[in-house]
Order: sequence, then C-alpha cells, then structure tokens
Amino acid sequence: MKLSIVIVNYNVKYFLEQCLHAAQKAASKVSSEIIVVDNDSVDGSCQMVEEKFPDVLLISNKENLGFSKANNQAIRLSKGEYILLLNPDTVVEEDSFLKIVSFMDKTPDAGGLGVKMIDGKGRFLPESKRGLPTPEVAFWKMFGFSRLFPRSRRFGRYHLGYLDNNQIHEVEVLAGAFMLLRHETLNKVGILDEDYFMYGEDIDLSYRITQGGFKNYYFPETTIIHYKGESTKKGSINYVKVFYNAMIIFAKKHFSKGNARRYTLLIYLAIYLLALLNICERFLKTALLPILDALLIYLGFAILLPNWEAYKFEPGYYPPEYLHVAVPIYLLIWIGSIWMNGGYRKNIEFLRIFKGLFWGTLSILVFYSLVNESLRFSRALLLLGSAWAFAVLPAYRFLLSKIPKSGLELAIGKQKRIAIVAAEAESKRIAELIVSSGLKIDTIGFVSPDEAVNHQLYLGNLNQLHEIIRINKIDELIFSSEDIPSQEIIRIMLDLNDLNIDYKIAPPESLSIIGSNSISTAGDLYVVHINSIARENNKKNKRAFDIILSVFLFILSPVLIGFTSNKSSFIGSIFEVMSGRKSWVGYCSANQNQLLPTIKKGILSPASLFSENITDKKKDELDIVYAKDYQLMNDFEIVFKSWRKI
Repeated sequence: MKLSIVIVNYNVKYFLEQCLHAAQKAASKVSSEIIVVDNDSVDGSCQMVEEKFPDVLLISNKENLGFSKANNQAIRLSKGEYILLLNPDTVVEEDSFLKIVSFMDKTPDAGGLGVKMIDGKGRFLPESKRGLPTPEVAFWKMFGFSRLFPRSRRFGRYHLGYLDNNQIHEVEVLAGAFMLLRHETLNKVGILDEDYFMYGEDIDLSYRITQGGFKNYYFPETTIIHYKGESTKKGSINYVKVFYNAMIIFAKKHFSKGNARRYTLLIYLAIYLLALLNICERFLKTALLPILDALLIYLGFAILLPNWEAYKFEPGYYPPEYLHVAVPIYLLIWIGSIWMNGGYRKNIEFLRIFKGLFWGTLSILVFYSLVNESLRFSRALLLLGSAWAFAVLPAYRFLLSKIPKSGLELAIGKQKRIAIVAAEAESKRIAELIVSSGLKIDTIGFVSPDEAVNHQLYLGNLNQLHEIIRINKIDELIFSSEDIPSQEIIRIMLDLNDLNIDYKIAPPESLSIIGSNSISTAGDLYVVHINSIARENNKKNKRAFDIILSVFLFILSPVLIGFTSNKSSFIGSIFEVMSGRKSWVGYCSANQNQLLPTIKKGILSPASLFSENITDKKKDELDIVYAKDYQLMNDFEIVFKSWRKI
C-alpha cells in the first residue's frame, strides 16, 4: 500500500465529515487507507463516520489521549509506504495525494513534506513553511519583529517569509495540519513524542527528521484549505500556556542546558505577557460597551439635574447622594437588563436595547415605589434620565457601527447576500438548509457549475463569477462539494481573492455548511440548530436570570406572597433556585425526554401558561419547542404570566 491517511478528531464532526468527503476522492487515485482516531468526542463524530464512511478504519478512544498518542495509535496500525497526518478541519484537492506521493517517490532524501495551505477566505497561511524556533527566532516571533519584517532573513525566519510561497523549498519544520512522512524515516527517527499532548510534536518530529539525515520539503504544487482555529480556540490563555509549554519541552530535549534555560525564561515571560494582554483584551471587548453606556447615561443625569433644579426648585435641592448613590444603582439595573436582553451582542439590534431599557426602567420604578419615602428623590428625573438613555444609546451605537474595524454592525435590515454554486438538486437542498438555519441570509441566486447549462434557475455559470459577484453585490459564495471538485473550489477562491468575499462548502447529504472567515477565528457553520438551550451562553444567561429574579422576588416577597397560590412553598422555591438545585423554568414533563438536553427541574414550565390541564403529548411538544428555540424572554414571559403559581 502506498499511503495511509491518519486523521485525529476531537468534537469537530461537521469538519471531519467534509474532510473525509474530500480525502476519499483524493485517495481513490492512490493505493491507500484512511484511519480516523477519535479522542472521546461527544458530538456524534463516531456515529457519523460509521454511518457515512464505512470503509474508513475508526479507532474510538474512551478518553482524550492527545494528538501525539492518537496519531501513534494509527501509525502503528498503518500499512502505507507513506503516512499523512491530516487535520480534520482541512479540505484537500482531488489530486493532492497523487502529487505528494509522486514527489516523494522522485525525492529519496525527503523524510517529510508539507503543502501550501490557505484559510477559508483563500489567503495564504504562513505556517505552511516554518523555520526551527531557536531562542533567537522565537524572540523575534514573540515580540513582533517577524510580523514587522516578514521578508527579512533575520527577523522572518519563523515563517520563512523570504522564501517564495509558490516554489518548492527545503524547510526545517512541517505543519502538523498536513504532514506527509516516509514510513522508513519514522522507523529510523521514531514516531511522535508522546510527552507532547498537543502542539510542538510537529516541530519535534521535523527536527528529528533532519537530524536523522533526511530533508523536509515545502511543496506548493497542491493546495489545501485549512480552517485554522477550529480544533482549538487559539486566542485563549489555555492555548498560549499549552503551546509554549510544548516549546519548553522541545528546548529541554534538544537545546544545550544554557540555551534551554534562557529559552525557558523567554517562554515564561511570553506566557505571562500574552496572558495579561489576553485578559485585558477580553475585558475591554466585554466591558467597553457597558462602561460607555453607563458613562453616557450618568452624563445625562449630571446635565439634567442642575437644569431640572433651576427649572422646578432651586440649585442644590437634591442631596449629593442622588448622583453618587441612586444614579449608580439605576445604571447597574439598566446595564444588567440590557445585557439580559442581548443588547451587547456584536450585531447591534436597537429592539434589544429598547427592551433592556424598558424592563430596566420598569424594575427601577417598582423598587422606587417600595423604598422608604426619604429615598424617593424624583420620579420625574428618573423618567427624564430614561428618555435620555433611550435617545443616546442607540445614537452612539449607530455612530460606532460606522467606524471601520469597530467590530460592530447594524443588524437592522442587514442580511448577508449569498450565491449558491451547485447543480439544480443541490441548489434547492442547500437553499432549504439555509432557511432552516434561521439566520438572516438573503439567497440572491444560483450559479451553475456547468458552463453549458443556461437554465432560468441560474444567474450564470462559473466563468461569470466576477460579474455575478460585482453586479449582485454578493457577500458570500457557497459551493456544493457534490458538484464541484475541491481542486476547482480552491482555484476559484485563489482567483477571487481580491474581492474580499467569504466562502463556505456544503458537503453532500449533510446538515451543515462549513467555512471560516479569518485566520484567527474558528470556522463558522450554518447548521440546522436543535436543542439550542444546550448552548453555553444560553445556560449562563438562564442561570443569571434565575439569580436576579430570585433576589427580586425575595425583596418583594412581603408583598407578593399574599397573591400566590402556594404561600408555604414561595420562599422555599426562591432558595431552591438560588442554591442551583432548581430553575425558575424547566420542562413540562416530570420524566424528561432523553432526546432533549438535560436541564434543572423547574418551578414553572411552558405548561404553566395554560389554565387547564394539558395532555402528555402536548407537554412533550412544548418541551421540544422550548429546548429547540430557547430564548431568555421565554422564561421571563412564563414567570411574568404565571408567578402566582409559584
């Protein structure tokens, strides 16, 4: 056998599915086998491989063994003269395997080979070719010199930026995303070092290959798509620690003691600096809008207060505590309410901001009516401040959205304009999938993959893509991998690179459409969403809602308890929710449907909205709808309309 393709998967089912579709086409041209090693995924990856790719050898681990151990499992079983370590978030061309095997056959000194990689937007990935991260090279990389001077032979050695991206070169380090290895070489230098859990193992093996008398080559005569960042979230502090700790293992193993010590100190310095920058960046991204909101609303009160005093009373009528204590409390309630209503999402939706301000104002007025009369400063000022907030918050968000690179976009009336490149059957299937995803997407039309087809269904064919994109102002192309070869998709992406549009690929018979908009972000999906209550942000929002509502009900309990139907359990329910044993809203059925995500038992449920008893079948239907299309406002509505039943 000529080639063994090894793919290690961990919870990226949709990417693995697309990867295998492309790999099988490429493998048909070479005597080969495909081995998938799954590291205890919980997203149904193994079931998908068994059902859709029965010819693939699947190794299903019961724990996450890490990248090195999982690859070694397959390498030990492999039968090929060459072994390809391939990431699941990649797409290869139909002749990729044929070309790389042919090159290795003609180049006996080659121990390993890497190829040209592009991201989901067709941009070249610099890690396609790399130099050895010696202390000096690592220093220039960590402190930004390699980014400032990418083509310098001194500063740009990490990514070898001075070498032509389109020429074959001898390189020091191969990328683990696509790493072709000669079996004979592995027998001599050894397989992957299992001291590396993830990251660093490709550098280590590349170095051992060169030390063993073989050469590593960068081979750009075939190109692959690498949805860089999908298998791991590369902006996280944990990634920084794991990656640089792998570099420390490498230094201690291969450098002299003095160099290893200096390298380790440099690495630790980089870890702490990058961690600090990461924390600051995340805080600013999360807190910037709420802080701006608070400052602008506070500024409004600071302007309104003296003018209202001069108009209605006299200067100094309100005590200093009004601006120093009362207004900050108002701000906390407003900011919290806007956050709960989704007003701090990247896509600006004015309705969410208005909802947050409305419910915040309503909550403040309720508190205002319950506190001691000496603390009721001015209802009129409160309403004027609310009016100010309603006017200024949307206005400045609108202005921010007009600033390039602010990261904010107006969601009102904004729909992504897409065109689908597919044959008739797949065009209709993909269009239906997009509708089912529930996203705001405007399907402008279809592009025929066949130049000869001139059907009224289509805007045009592949040769007219430039004009189709320009005239119809297309933001994104979706390709059908059933109808268009991967090689052709990659060629089109490279040809259209100057247009700055996005791309996605729809595998056949799949519920996903896969793409990636950035080298530094995870690949994004259009998926038919089910069980959305299981999403992490929904879980967090639901728990925050439970806590805030519990505090609110506890404060108002002396008044509310007289109106409830179960007076004895009212306070008990509050403490059960506060402790996390229950939630304010749960499923209707006592015996939870096993197909639905597990959530805490609820004090109330969607069935609480009905005055009469409903059937078990109806309860199951309500539970499915509640889980599939979960929104925080659903919980609020159920509690607001059914609080007497608590």
